[in-house]
Amino acid sequence: MVDSDLVIGALVQKQELLAACGQWLQGGRYRLKPIPLDQLQDCWEGLDGMLIEADALDAAGLERLRRQGMLLPAVVIGEVTGGVTYHEAEMHLQPDQLEQLPYNLDAAVSRFLQQRLQRQSTQEPVPPEHWKLPQRLEGRLGYLGVFYKRDPRLFLRNLAHGEQRELLQSLERSYRDVLLSYFRDPPAANQAIESFVNTAFFSDLPIPKAVEIHMNLVDGWSKQLLLEGHKSEFIQDYRLALLDVMAHLCEMYRRSIPPDAAAGLGRHRDHHRRQAEMS
Repeated sequence: MVDSDLVIGALVQKQELLAACGQWLQGGRYRLKPIPLDQLQDCWEGLDGMLIEADALDAAGLERLRRQGMLLPAVVIGEVTGGVTYHEAEMHLQPDQLEQLPYNLDAAVSRFLQQRLQRQSTQEPVPPEHWKLPQRLEGRLGYLGVFYKRDPRLFLRNLAHGEQRELLQSLERSYRDVLLSYFRDPPAANQAIESFVNTAFFSDLPIPKAVEIHMNLVDGWSKQLLLEGHKSEFIQDYRLALLDVMAHLCEMYRRSIPPDAAAGLGRHRDHHRRQAEMS
């Protein structure tokens, strides 16, 4: 294990699920460490994040972790319901979308660090026991974590052809979850949007490809409805979902620009503005 590797404690009961998670993390920056629940506290100091199978911890166990300040970047594997399992910065991933696991772990680490920065900016007290982990993550990944250091090995264009196909199929399933819950269950839709957008950002998915995924799904549904003799005009309302996804994705790209680079872009624009005014 190299210094930049992050150790992810796996509270996963199903062995086949654990094996599948390990498969999709091979060769990346994360190393899974299966941990029995009764040994979690003893292993805590050596962990950088958590992978939690839904229902692996009961409500009392989760509350005990929160009360003791045992909080880590986390991805929860299970049905996306819109609820909070562990803490507000957790990410959620459906079991049939494990191809996106490394991207969602990247997002979980970044979101965890961002939450810490937000608490600092509002001068909300941060307990001393919460300092060590963010400092370690920032030291390994850089300021603000992986938002500024995406792993190019995981970019869609750099994957093998078969891996590209599997990732795109997984993204299609994620986007289908977005559309199915968008009007019916907004909290679940928000979590599905986060999952899709995080993978799109960290895999450097081309924007036209995201639009193509949307169009293929709604066109397929529209044709099916027409074949069954149903009206399909309401399908156009799902453009709102696409706009929502694009807004989230644009916000991630905006936040991914380091402060120094953003300042440089501002100076560059000011320079060209002054030149235009003088001409």
